Amino acid sequence: MSTQEDVILEDDFICIRLKNESDDLQIVTKDLSNEVLQFHFILKGNGVFRFNNGTYEMPVNEESCLTLYNPQKNLPINLALQPHSWIISIIISLKKFHNLFSTEAEFIPFLNKDTINRKHYAQSSITPSMAVVLYQIMNFNLHSSVKTLYYKAKVYELLSLLFNKPEGDEDESCPFKTDEVEIIKIKQAKDILLKNMAEPPTLQKLADEVGLNIKKLKLGFKQVYGDTVYGFLFDYKMEYARKLLDSGTYNVNEVGNRIGYSTASHFIAAFKKKFGTTPKKYLMSLIN
Repeated sequence: MSTQEDVILEDDFICIRLKNESDDLQIVTKDLSNEVLQFHFILKGNGVFRFNNGTYEMPVNEESCLTLYNPQKNLPINLALQPHSWIISIIISLKKFHNLFSTEAEFIPFLNKDTINRKHYAQSSITPSMAVVLYQIMNFNLHSSVKTLYYKAKVYELLSLLFNKPEGDEDESCPFKTDEVEIIKIKQAKDILLKNMAEPPTLQKLADEVGLNIKKLKLGFKQVYGDTVYGFLFDYKMEYARKLLDSGTYNVNEVGNRIGYSTASHFIAAFKKKFGTTPKKYLMSLIN
């Protein structure tokens, strides 16, 4: 299932939540003027931004932020969002954005008086503190009456973290230090899980390895990756199995063994649950 939600925070100030949970590529388009700034935060998966009617492409990867600004020409959104990818986009007019920072604007490269008329395309990494705010935006679960207020507060927070210039001790400029540490541990847990997907650790062992209790591991994993620990692992294993079958190098039994199924029947049942067909029929469909 794919979802797109445009939340109007103010005039010329929009937050867009995109979730492509399907197995298909999602094409997202939106007309924009040349007087806006675009910030695209790729939380999960990846995509490709297309420009000049598709003649130029800019790939974006997981845990990265793409900033776009071109005062000379319009930059409509033309995004090819890969399956199982999440993106949060902030669209804001130059005037409104400038007013957010006032005298601080001189510290932002594309708002500097010497470069204000130049285009600015830049990619940077999403920091752990930014990731905390992004997942809060993506997983909003408060009453609908406070949605706009909540989103606006979180977007302001996100922009302040994106352009933060730490002064003095780094810890003093990190209001989400505890959350940052937990996010890092959740990602470590995911890496351990995938590295050992054929023989995954128990929840208790996984929690012990990353230094979290089981409750925080389960809750944090759900918030960060949108699924339970083993639900996430199941989907990953099935996608991995499909890629192995696509390669034409392995038979059904070999694929099942590589991802941790001791019997072919268990693997076949799992594959059919995920894709609605058996591995053998899937292989035959590749030939036809």
